[in-house]
Amino acid sequence: MDVMMAVRAHSRGGPERLLYEQAPQPEAGEGEVLVAVHAAAITFDELTWEESWTRDGVDRTPVIPSHEMCGTVAALGDGVTDLAIDDDVFALIDFDRNGAAAEYVTVPAVDLAGKPRMVSHVEAATLPLAALTAWQALVDHAKLMPGEQVLVHGGAGGVGVYAVQLATILGGHVTATCRGTDASFVRRLGADRVIDYTTEGFDETASRFDVVVDTVGGAILERSYGVLRPGGRLVTLGAPPAKEMANRHGVEAVFFIVRPDSAQLAHLAQLVDDGRLRPVVAQTFPLSQARQAYENPGREHRPGKTVLVIRGLDRAGE
Repeated sequence: MDVMMAVRAHSRGGPERLLYEQAPQPEAGEGEVLVAVHAAAITFDELTWEESWTRDGVDRTPVIPSHEMCGTVAALGDGVTDLAIDDDVFALIDFDRNGAAAEYVTVPAVDLAGKPRMVSHVEAATLPLAALTAWQALVDHAKLMPGEQVLVHGGAGGVGVYAVQLATILGGHVTATCRGTDASFVRRLGADRVIDYTTEGFDETASRFDVVVDTVGGAILERSYGVLRPGGRLVTLGAPPAKEMANRHGVEAVFFIVRPDSAQLAHLAQLVDDGRLRPVVAQTFPLSQARQAYENPGREHRPGKTVLVIRGLDRAGE
């Protein structure tokens, strides 16, 4: 059996459970592709998700984390005809499968899309979970229309940086909350107005919004119902909203979990290659330092996603 280096957890817990070690190299099954991983972005909360540890209620440890990746096709399983060895691809991996914090990962072919050509593997790895989440929030759930007013909470966060950009691309007028130190950056992403949440309450403004994208949750979610126009749409990513609050304010409120979608990924890749969508990397770590990466959730408060580099820093177009 071939082996690879991977980051695994043999029992449930936080970053302290992660080990950099040899592991069996997976083999592509029917309809699957073996990908040589170049870069894998991480989501700090993923070690708290039930799906990270179980499938259909059954423990599946040892597990490999990190579910958004970019790499190169290394082998094709039976029935895969629309991809070829050495194709550059990226994908969101289902959360109840092993992730991409490893030298190799298997992914269903239907979930893969061609990597954006104009950016590096590291930059492309920030897109599959974060940008797909933003796209599905705005398009599938909020059904954003051109000219509508959009409020994005956490505009400098992993999902927020894409929600700001995509809402702008879709024709929305964007207000975003962030730290004051990130305000100029978020404006460059396309926000018409930025609210420094350390000095101003977003609900102190007279503005009313058609759409609110909540990437923060908690008290922010509770205060968001009241800033929507009647009939407005609130999309939250942290936990299901309170239906009674939505009914009281006459708005729609929905919680969802992002799903793999290769067609949407291909569209996002085209937006990147057209120069309209900008990947945002907060910080990088070598795979061997994955534990430190998970223990370091943006302590330097850099916008964007944290990425594990598996096969070296690469250049756009490679």
